[in-house]
Amino acid sequence: MSTYPEVRLRRLRRTPSLRRLFDKALPGPEKFMWPVFVKEGKGVYESIDAMPGQFRMSPDRLIKEVARVVDMGIGSILVFGLAEAKQKDGSGTFAYDEKGAVQKAVRLLRREFPDLVIATDVCVCAYTSHGHCGPLTASGDVDNDASNEILARMAVSHAGAGADIVAPSAMMDGQVAAIRRALDEADFQQTLLMSYSTKFASSMYGPFREAEQSAPGKGDRRGYQASYGDLRQALRESDLDEAEGADILMVKPSLFYLDVIARLRDRTDLPLAAYNVSGEYSMLIAAAERGWGDLNSMVRESIAALSRAGTDLVISYWANQYDKIFKEA
Repeated sequence: MSTYPEVRLRRLRRTPSLRRLFDKALPGPEKFMWPVFVKEGKGVYESIDAMPGQFRMSPDRLIKEVARVVDMGIGSILVFGLAEAKQKDGSGTFAYDEKGAVQKAVRLLRREFPDLVIATDVCVCAYTSHGHCGPLTASGDVDNDASNEILARMAVSHAGAGADIVAPSAMMDGQVAAIRRALDEADFQQTLLMSYSTKFASSMYGPFREAEQSAPGKGDRRGYQASYGDLRQALRESDLDEAEGADILMVKPSLFYLDVIARLRDRTDLPLAAYNVSGEYSMLIAAAERGWGDLNSMVRESIAALSRAGTDLVISYWANQYDKIFKEA
């Protein structure tokens, strides 16, 4: 193989035009999914302290914000619901109430934006009085199979409201099969199922739990979310979800798990999503505020890394700022 001085790689990156010719392009807005937080009421627009630029919104206010991101070309949104304290119980039954904030929001969104891809998070942690992702057994563990029944009912209610995609995030064994079966039986065979298939028990969810008000009252979720120290078991989670009928697989978080995204990309032909989570979002904002880096440059570099690793769909809080961050690149 020829080497220097015959080979001079700097020739390939000498000018901006040359770099654009050979660089992989950043994902366009149609490849982004914006996560949003919806709650009961009208005119609600609450800033989230730990996530500057993100808000808890009532369905009517969400419509206004979504109109702005649709104009940017953002292709999809992911809806998370919040429940009032009086609506929470030990099993999270309000999660599948037809009068819930998510169901209301999805019906409004479907009417106002018929071409927008609407996904919904399917988990009951924001609806249980104890903050875990399903009802508890007498010993305090999450009851896996009982949780699957509730998740299935929740998914069907979201599909009935008009969701294109339901996204189970509880990490229960068999949740994908249970939800797919329930959707098909309810005549929602066309509803896509995007599984949080490799979701790690991560320290990067703190800002999200403030936004969603969903931190567990006791204990943690390490008994059901994947361990970041066990790569093989984490990949098996996605293998099993694919076998159960998932249409899209997801890795969450993303930036600390580029190796997992790349490994999973090599072993599946399903579309692959990466959730650019709240801690990753807030971390870059905090660094920029301290003068430790240019925010837009750091964001673009991080998204390029996700794309390079094999991500097809970027679930990211940067989506509602796409016009400011990515259009100037």
